[in-house]
Amino acid sequence: MSDPMFSTIRQLKRQYSGSMKNDLKQSTILITGGTGSFGQRFAEIVLREYEPKKLIVYSRDEWKQQEMRTHGFDHPNIRFFIGDVRDEDRLRRALQGVDVVVHAAALKQIPACEYNPFEAVATNIMGARHVIEAALDCRVGRVLALSTDKATSPTNLYGATKLVAEKLFVHANVYSGSTTLFSVVRYGNVVGTRGSVVPIFLEQKKTGQISITDERMTRFAISLDQSIRFVISSIERMRGGEVFVPKVPSMKVLDLAKAIAPECRMNVIGIRPGEKIHESLISPDEARLTVDLDDCYAILPTYRLETAYEWEKLGRKLPEHFSYTSDTNPDWITPEALLKMIYA
Repeated sequence: MSDPMFSTIRQLKRQYSGSMKNDLKQSTILITGGTGSFGQRFAEIVLREYEPKKLIVYSRDEWKQQEMRTHGFDHPNIRFFIGDVRDEDRLRRALQGVDVVVHAAALKQIPACEYNPFEAVATNIMGARHVIEAALDCRVGRVLALSTDKATSPTNLYGATKLVAEKLFVHANVYSGSTTLFSVVRYGNVVGTRGSVVPIFLEQKKTGQISITDERMTRFAISLDQSIRFVISSIERMRGGEVFVPKVPSMKVLDLAKAIAPECRMNVIGIRPGEKIHESLISPDEARLTVDLDDCYAILPTYRLETAYEWEKLGRKLPEHFSYTSDTNPDWITPEALLKMIYA
């Protein structure tokens, strides 16, 4: 991307949101699912580097909130709010006076979602609707939802619910006008977080045997800090309706297992129901509506918002038949870099 284009992007950022640090410093921020791995690290970084007016941790688990309080999260600007995204009234109360919402709450475990489909729908789809409705009613400025590569051409219920949630957030801009902006970030596996395969491999390492579903399996890899920095940058640049996709490396799951436990025997157990051999972050059909912004991609809404035209001017159109998949990604992470990411 040329320097003049970078200059134009900076001008557009200033036109819409000014300085990000100043915005967050003066803002009240709420994160749903705030006691999870992402939420805790997000709170730590934002409180330390941006000093917001208030940071509200919204979650349904009182014990995890208490653990956060007793493990260093005693900043004078942090607030803990017990609540579930299934409860729209509680969300509406929590969002009073909030400027920025990061929606991270979800049921994420594929087997659990397959076995409890109504619960997955209630949290991932109806919960998304409740966040949207409450944000509209409370006139929140910006809402950014976290999604997953599983939402691209989904083959399991978890991915399907996240795809629906993405569509709800993107098209919520039709209801809000310019009062509330809704956007999405979509990325792959956050290496080492709770629920990722890394804790499983570390536990299996004690037995001398690691379970691999398929030796060919590849995944996108992003560290927890990288995901948080990407979310923060997406809040800065969002105009409403975009799905932001970071450019991240791919990894072979077999390489990950060997990096964690090189001395262990690898046991191939077969692919699980609803699991893909390779993941995708942008499908060929989505690529037609996607622009390359150098550090990331932006999937633009199917309806023609004014901002979609602006992004088309600022970014580069993708080549015909483009797709962003973990097996064809030109950027691969080495086993050594994976270890650094895990133990950072």
